[in-house]
Amino acid sequence: MANFTVSENVAAMHGSSTMIAAQMASEMRAKGIDVIDLSVGEPDFDTPEFIKEYAIEGLRSGFTKYTPASGLAQFRGSIVDFYAKAFGAVLTPPEIAASCGGKQALFNAACALLNPGDEVLIPKPYWVTFPEIVHFCRAIPKYIETETNDFVLTADMVEASITAKTKLLIVNSPNNPTGRVIPKDELIRIIELCASRGIYVITDECYLFFAYPPAEPFSSAVLPNEVRDFVCVAGSFSKTFAMTGWRMGYTVANPEWTKAMVKLQSHSATHPTSFAQYACAKALDNIDATKAAVRSMTAEYERRRDWLIPELNKVNGFKCGMPEGAFYAFVDVRELVGDRYASSAAVAEAMLKEAHIVVTDGEGFGADGYLRISYATSMENLENAVEKMKELFA
Repeated sequence: MANFTVSENVAAMHGSSTMIAAQMASEMRAKGIDVIDLSVGEPDFDTPEFIKEYAIEGLRSGFTKYTPASGLAQFRGSIVDFYAKAFGAVLTPPEIAASCGGKQALFNAACALLNPGDEVLIPKPYWVTFPEIVHFCRAIPKYIETETNDFVLTADMVEASITAKTKLLIVNSPNNPTGRVIPKDELIRIIELCASRGIYVITDECYLFFAYPPAEPFSSAVLPNEVRDFVCVAGSFSKTFAMTGWRMGYTVANPEWTKAMVKLQSHSATHPTSFAQYACAKALDNIDATKAAVRSMTAEYERRRDWLIPELNKVNGFKCGMPEGAFYAFVDVRELVGDRYASSAAVAEAMLKEAHIVVTDGEGFGADGYLRISYATSMENLENAVEKMKELFA
């Protein structure tokens, strides 16, 4: 066999800890072990039926061919109209590009912007993919600690972290893994600060609509053009509409940034699946049904959250704040580390081996000493898991 040498770009990357946890759960199930998987980062709901019907309609209507690399004109137009109705944003089709999920949207945006040696500000804890994309671009991640403010980023934190080499800030709100939401006024301050310094901002709005009252969904797409010229919104249908397997995302950015992303995508994935684009466009056009589906899911996540967080705080050695969005609990287990366990990874391993519960260790999110627990699962699973945790750590 040839002595295969991995490229430096890929060698600098780490595997996705969330995907590794999901794989562990799958392997245990294959062995016949009854596993409670609290690692999964996808809704446990099925895609709404009316969106499935739109996909079938698209297939039967002949949407089975290549589309422009930027996406169907119908798809881009539906994004423009939806943001106008939902947020009052004034967008144009040249600012929109379809992508294969939110992850490719982020990848396209970073690769079209960054050069080797550029510094990228990433608040901690972060979604596991953010630093890996930066490494791939041979840029340099610079982390902003947010724990002193209960994991909520502020403009003052950003300002204190800016250097002459800062090119980009990546923001994710509602946040994965913490579930925290940056207040609207503070997020605007952050983006205005960056724009005034000529620093670009990627806002990962994957969990945009999963914000629990009194928090409200807010998109940076509504900002004035002179500010938004420095912003790329990375959007996704995966979480909001329970469409993870469809791989549908999009970007909203200034036309030149968008043009560069489309050029890159034309040499990689080309474009997302044509009939999936059609279905998403039709779903956004049917805004009443779409909003009703999202409200139903959000209400159920809120119900689970309201039960789960107080119960987790009853587990010996667990501390957990109340998330304002997404569907994750971010649990501080540092009381257990150094007492019974060597690290949070060891705590997660004990839960896996002794209680058959799969969670994601915080180290992959830049927060050793924490666990991410997903409540995108049934109440029955959550109740069973919590009882097992109470027994395990008693």
